[in-house]
Amino acid sequence: MPQESKPAIYGGQAVIEGVMFGGKHVNVTAVRRKSGEITFLEVPKQDKTWVKRLRRIPLIRGLVSIIDSSAKGSKHLNYSAEALADDETSPEERAQQKEKEESGFSLSMIVGVAVAGILSFIAGKLIFTLVPALLEQYLFQHAFDNRVLHTLVEGIIKIVLLLCYLWLMTLTPVIKRLFQYHGAEHKVITAYENGEELTPKNVQKYSRLHYRCGSSFIILTVIVGVIVYSFFSWDNVWERMYIRILLLPLVIGISFEMLRLTNAVRDLPVLRFLGYPGLWLQLLTTKEPTDDQVEVSIASFNRMRELDARLEQEGVLESPLGHSTLDPVKG
Repeated sequence: MPQESKPAIYGGQAVIEGVMFGGKHVNVTAVRRKSGEITFLEVPKQDKTWVKRLRRIPLIRGLVSIIDSSAKGSKHLNYSAEALADDETSPEERAQQKEKEESGFSLSMIVGVAVAGILSFIAGKLIFTLVPALLEQYLFQHAFDNRVLHTLVEGIIKIVLLLCYLWLMTLTPVIKRLFQYHGAEHKVITAYENGEELTPKNVQKYSRLHYRCGSSFIILTVIVGVIVYSFFSWDNVWERMYIRILLLPLVIGISFEMLRLTNAVRDLPVLRFLGYPGLWLQLLTTKEPTDDQVEVSIASFNRMRELDARLEQEGVLESPLGHSTLDPVKG
């Protein structure tokens, strides 16, 4: 596939035993099955006009993009989980399960998966926003009176909790493999951005860390939160919680813009350090992938670009795939 003079910007996410990549017109997930074959989930992008408009507005586009990604990503994560479960069931159980799914399949099921993804994102953000504030209030309420110092300690607690949570996750074999696929996703994007032919050998040369990663966004929300919350005072713990919840969309919006900035200046010697905290966190959220895992990531990326190119050539904005291709396509 020929490379453009200036590579397009692509993103993705790791799923269970696979990788999802988002293109201009379609999102594609490739999953390695127990048999060794690679299967695909291909879902056309059909963003509403108002969503596209909101994506152009600074500060607002961050929250819109993340919620939208959570909703869409949950479908791909669910597909990978179902593929794993399917590999672990007998043919008889698989046939019975398929009958139940076909009889109960509806638009409400798709919406339900998307809503679950959004709610999971909101719940996670609230937990990692409110719990550190509560702990700081309980442990250091009478230790000192400086509001900025209280906010700084809150941020440190948040980082410690986040690092402990991620470290514990890496002890789980399934999550460790998920983080390996995360590394494979980054390697493929970096290799593509450097104009490399996408082969496992070429891709493995590159770092598993990438400036434009969701892990970088997580650490940025902590740093931005410390700065934003420092401008507001509170009289009690409930007022402190209330302020955090109200300011959360602003913190997310600023963090998203900062992520774009750090990626834009990553080649400037003096400013590239702005993205280092996110890269350091990726030492936990990514692991070195195997060649087989890189192969899956390449298959997903190539399939996404192939479908995007086909739609571009045909001048079709609404994909001929329909609303989504839910049945796996053998690779």
